[in-house]
Amino acid sequence: MKKILVLEPYFGGSHKNFLEGLRRNVEADYTMLTLPARKWKMRMQLSAQWFVEQLASFACEERRFDVVLCSTFVDVAVFRALVGKLDGWNDAAKICLYYHENQFAYPSRVKDPSLYHFTSINFNSALAADSIAFNSEFNRSSFMAGCARYLKFASDMKFEFILQDIVAKSVVVSPGIEFSKIDEAARNEKSTLSTIVWNHRWEHDKNPEAFFEALLGLQKKKIDFRLIVLGQSFRQSPDCFAAAEIHFKKELIHFGFVDSYESYIEQLTKGTIVVSTSNHEFYGISIIEAVRAGCRPLLPNRLSYPELFPQEYLYEEGGLPEELERLVVADRRLGPESSVELTERFSWRALTARYQAWLFS
Repeated sequence: MKKILVLEPYFGGSHKNFLEGLRRNVEADYTMLTLPARKWKMRMQLSAQWFVEQLASFACEERRFDVVLCSTFVDVAVFRALVGKLDGWNDAAKICLYYHENQFAYPSRVKDPSLYHFTSINFNSALAADSIAFNSEFNRSSFMAGCARYLKFASDMKFEFILQDIVAKSVVVSPGIEFSKIDEAARNEKSTLSTIVWNHRWEHDKNPEAFFEALLGLQKKKIDFRLIVLGQSFRQSPDCFAAAEIHFKKELIHFGFVDSYESYIEQLTKGTIVVSTSNHEFYGISIIEAVRAGCRPLLPNRLSYPELFPQEYLYEEGGLPEELERLVVADRRLGPESSVELTERFSWRALTARYQAWLFS
């Protein structure tokens, strides 16, 4: 059985779910080195050194692995340079790097010169890794475009092959999703009226202002609907959420974060439409989960969304109010067959063989 060393400095959220799914579905002997999901800047700068120090405490014979799997919060170049000095380390171990996100395309509301440091870590990690996987083509293409811009800063140095090498060793493999609990819950459809779901982080890059503005349009036209607002909130969440809790008091079924996956699924199954207004999205697991639960997606024709769903589920810039009104009035939830057809290719069942090939070939 292949031995895999997993290095995850941000073990929480989608990163944690991905690794837990991988362990359940891809057979191997896993050794997990992880850190809690906080202080991401410090994780990117120092987690590689910390991981090597942890490995130094292993017995010499326990340091031999066939594969090392890292997330983008690991400085792979530093890790590779330091770990080779440990006695017993297998220099032939294949280092795989998974990009859930990339710092070149990560939005920032504040101009921060230090971000160049983190983009350079992403870039150098890609160079040092043996194989790279991105969760979407949008993620990969935005990363490659960012690398090209980065190299242009070195106007007196010409790089002919670096980007070609990175592209050649990269693939796109979606993070697998386990749908069994959603499928079980979705058998008991509860919605009796058009119910709109928002299930994203409460942050500005998800563009919640545009979402609530579209809902106000429905309200002004006296179009009846119900509303479920999910997602994690933060101390500096956009003010529009507090206002929305007041404006849509009559329509609200649920408002706020839920403390268990089962409760989250229960809310999704009450929905008939799931909406995104995001200005930033590398993949879109929350949308896929809602669609599997029976919600019809209404998504902007940008970012990763055109890869995930056919054109009929996408709206053009400025088209959300009209499209949302049309779907609410039609009051049509996705049928079980359509939900599965749209999402099954994102399941672990469909993706396990691709992960085995990426990690072990």
